[in-house]
Amino acid sequence: MTTPESFVAALGKLKFEDTFNPYSDRCSVHDRYNAPSIRSKTLRFVLETASQREIDSLWIGRDLGYGGGRRTGLAFTDDVHLRGHVERWSVPFERPTKGKEVQERTATAVWDILSQIKKHVFLWNVFPLHSHNTGNPRSNRPHNARERRAGENLLSQLIHLLEPRRLIAVGRDAEEVAHSLRDGHEVIYVRHPAYGGQKEFRAKMYALYSLGNRKTIGKLWP
Repeated sequence: MTTPESFVAALGKLKFEDTFNPYSDRCSVHDRYNAPSIRSKTLRFVLETASQREIDSLWIGRDLGYGGGRRTGLAFTDDVHLRGHVERWSVPFERPTKGKEVQERTATAVWDILSQIKKHVFLWNVFPLHSHNTGNPRSNRPHNARERRAGENLLSQLIHLLEPRRLIAVGRDAEEVAHSLRDGHEVIYVRHPAYGGQKEFRAKMYALYSLGNRKTIGKLWP
């Protein structure tokens, strides 16, 4: 049986070439000395709280980004939005990185919406590590088939642990995996806010969570 503790432990053991595991790896430039421990502990606390609540939806992205989840250990979350994320789950705040806070475009778009939603939403990715190009840790690359299989295994465990009412797939890669793991859960596709998709992402989320009237939502569509 998967528990928050066993889930985080399994996550910390993942190792792939050209990837950064926020729960076991430390960036010598940007991380505090105990950053992996902080990220692991924070995620475990969030999971423990979430597993005791009724989860409306699990938002699923593709991979952690170098300006967001690589630093915080939380999907769709950069330094700027980290405190709001953990406080949303009544978890103590502890920053794993040092220096100036980094803001990521995708995290900003997601939290602009999530800050307006009162229901319990959990954020995750198909591949839960940061995958980057060889020799360039400050880049993002799509995960490969082997990495996806490992991510699917953990995502399946997460779905069974949290039992969300529905799966919100942010992007086509996430949609494909969500459908394969749905196990009776409703899957809803939402365009990823990156690469020109922010307006459609915002409009779909507004409609899904009744955040605006019909006139407001209509203006958001391209």
